[in-house]
Amino acid sequence: MNKTAKTTKTPKTTKRKAQSPILEAVHETATGFHRLGFIDKRKMQAYDALCLEPIPDYDSKQIKGIRTKLNLSQPVFAAVLNTTLSTVVQWEGGKKHPRGTSLKLLNLADRKGLEAIL
Repeated sequence: MNKTAKTTKTPKTTKRKAQSPILEAVHETATGFHRLGFIDKRKMQAYDALCLEPIPDYDSKQIKGIRTKLNLSQPVFAAVLNTTLSTVVQWEGGKKHPRGTSLKLLNLADRKGLEAIL
């Protein structure tokens, strides 16, 4: 399988794997229609949710593991993820879980490393 068969790119999102070859083809077609203006942003987001694998949740040990793998302190890790030190401490303590943009950035840092988000 070549690289383009594994991943797709949507406007302003990170590359994620399609759930199946059929859904990959549907998503690729929808992306083309979006670029041409036939599909609006809201509809494209629906295709993203339908066709692409969801971003996994991370537990406190995994979050700390990502931070230590990147060799970052909690304050620096918080700054990189554009969140507060308190939030990172709560994530690593299991009191809170990352969501939204923070979860996407955390996933990107986990998969691609620090260079991908700086």
